[in-house]
Amino acid sequence: MYDYDLVVIGSGPGGQKAAIAGAKLGKRVAVVERISMLGGVCVNTGTIPSKTLREAVLYLTGMALRDLYGASYRVKSEITIADLMARTQHVVGREVEVVRSQLLRNHVELLHGTASFVDPNTIQVTGVGRGETSTVTAEKIVIATGTRPARPRQIEFDDRHVLDSDAILKLEKVPGSMVVVGAGVIGIEYASMFAALGTRVTVVEKRDRMLEFCDPEVVESLKFHLRDQAVTFRFGEEVERVEVSDRGTVTSLASGKRIPAEMVMYSAGRQGVTDQLNLEAAGLEADARGRIKVDEHYRTTVEHIYAVGDVIGFPALAANSMDQGRLAAYHAFGEPARELAGLQPIGIYTIPEVSYCGATEEELTRSSVPYEVGVSRYRELARGQILGDTYGMLKLLVSTEDRTLLGVHVFGTNATDLVHIGQAIMGCGGTVDYLVDTVLNYPTLSEAYKVAALDVTNKIRALDAFGTDYSDGREQSV
Repeated sequence: MYDYDLVVIGSGPGGQKAAIAGAKLGKRVAVVERISMLGGVCVNTGTIPSKTLREAVLYLTGMALRDLYGASYRVKSEITIADLMARTQHVVGREVEVVRSQLLRNHVELLHGTASFVDPNTIQVTGVGRGETSTVTAEKIVIATGTRPARPRQIEFDDRHVLDSDAILKLEKVPGSMVVVGAGVIGIEYASMFAALGTRVTVVEKRDRMLEFCDPEVVESLKFHLRDQAVTFRFGEEVERVEVSDRGTVTSLASGKRIPAEMVMYSAGRQGVTDQLNLEAAGLEADARGRIKVDEHYRTTVEHIYAVGDVIGFPALAANSMDQGRLAAYHAFGEPARELAGLQPIGIYTIPEVSYCGATEEELTRSSVPYEVGVSRYRELARGQILGDTYGMLKLLVSTEDRTLLGVHVFGTNATDLVHIGQAIMGCGGTVDYLVDTVLNYPTLSEAYKVAALDVTNKIRALDAFGTDYSDGREQSV
């Protein structure tokens, strides 16, 4: 009845994994994607290029080693955009080929072009450039079109002086000064990268704080580190207008402040790429942000059409999108599968990194959950001294009732890798005693878990020695 059992619109992490999962189930699968965007936003303009750029910045500036070799240490004295982009282009090119190989190896057909619905089971594919069109039909459809940077209507973007996070990857030179509008994950990541390059960065954020979902102590550590790199923060401020001239830009705030800079980067959230899909023809609609509503199985209001990844909103992370795509394909074809575990890590690739899993102190306090804190600092670890990381820290939040881990928060080198140790222990229902009683390699950053575990158990032991019993809900001094 149909040309394909499954057609996936978009080849990012969610679409790629949905297509491969369908192919593994023996289904006829096709992916619709523009020829220049194989791998989606993740590979071409988002996660992969930005994180590769971060690594290039870290290496070329020698920033990670300045505590060892002095504040003036640099691997390359004059860093150009060509230096930075050489590594980025190399990695992106390799990743595109990896995606292509995985799809072809699983006999997934690639339909190059943009997709739009003709009816709930029919998709028109328009070839980019030549304008050629064809139609295909599918029993099941997965929408995985991702997002693009949102652009406020009152701001005129020229991709040279005023730009978004996509255009930032096409810079012609490293700016001497920059205004970053928005202190979310993307804004702060780029602010830290350019600050490391020596750019004078001013961050403007209408809220009173940044990264509100993170542990406040970790956020304060990051802010201190960024201020040390000459980053200026303007919280509780809104941008009224941006003026552009040959000499650069002037950003005017509602409070009357005016900030001159070579360029302005907007990080004003993301917009779902659904405007060209002709969703109405399929019986679907998107919200004002271009996002599609789905149920717990990633199924839309049309029974055979699914949506995964950033286009469905929170958490909008590549790691989550991969599993969403896999699970959507499994559900579409009746393949049994377990739901994703509720315990999922968050990683922020600033310089230095931030990552956490589980609850924050604020959340535990609001929920009246008794807990104790164990802290380890990298400067107290042999590996921290070897790496030259004197600012990193790891924090464990531990229940004083059953000694289980409630949260782990990491700031510093390899934070996004280290967090998984705590995640695994929490996911298995383990207690802090596992970390106390186990042996970890020396010297490693993983030892931070051991130090923090001993710190928190000593505090809990002190509480137990005091003899306060909360088991019946009343304080009973023993």
